Amino acid sequence: MKEIKDNVTALLIAKFQEEGFEDFFLVDIKMKTTNRMEVFVESDTVVNFRHLSKLNRYLQKHIDEAGWMGEKYTLDVSSPGIGQPLKLKRQYIKNVGRNVNITLNEGKPESGKLIKVEDNEIVIEQEQIRKERKKKIKELVKTSIPFDNIKKTVVKISFK
Repeated sequence: MKEIKDNVTALLIAKFQEEGFEDFFLVDIKMKTTNRMEVFVESDTVVNFRHLSKLNRYLQKHIDEAGWMGEKYTLDVSSPGIGQPLKLKRQYIKNVGRNVNITLNEGKPESGKLIKVEDNEIVIEQEQIRKERKKKIKELVKTSIPFDNIKKTVVKISFK
C-alpha cells in the first residue's frame, strides 16, 4: 500500500504543476484496504467539484493503466471537509482570520482567532476577562503556540 501511496503522491505533485492546479497541495492519502483509496487535496484559494472530478479522472486513468489496485476499487478524491483537523502549515495559512479550537499535546484546550502563522508557531487572539476592583474587563490577548505543542486544530464553523 505504501508503494501505491507514493506513486499517487508523485502523480499529484506532477499534476499540481499544471495550469489551474498550481495552488493545490496534497493533505493526505488513506487506504484502509488494498481496493479503497481516499485522497484529500486542498488549495490555497478554492477547491470545487470540477477540480476534484478532474483529479479523480486523472488518478483513475493512471491507476488503471498501471494496475496498482486491481480490477475493482474505489477512489474518492475530496477536500478534507468541515470539522477535519488541520494537518499542514498551508491549511493554517488559508484559515487565518477564522476561529479555531486547539487541543494541546498535554490535552489542554485553547480557542481563539487564528491571526498569524509563523515557521514554527501560530498566534491566536483570545478574549480574556480580568477583574479590576468590582468591574470585569474584557481584553484581547495574543497567545503564541508552537506547532510542536499542537495535537489537533479544528476550524470552528460559524453561521453568522
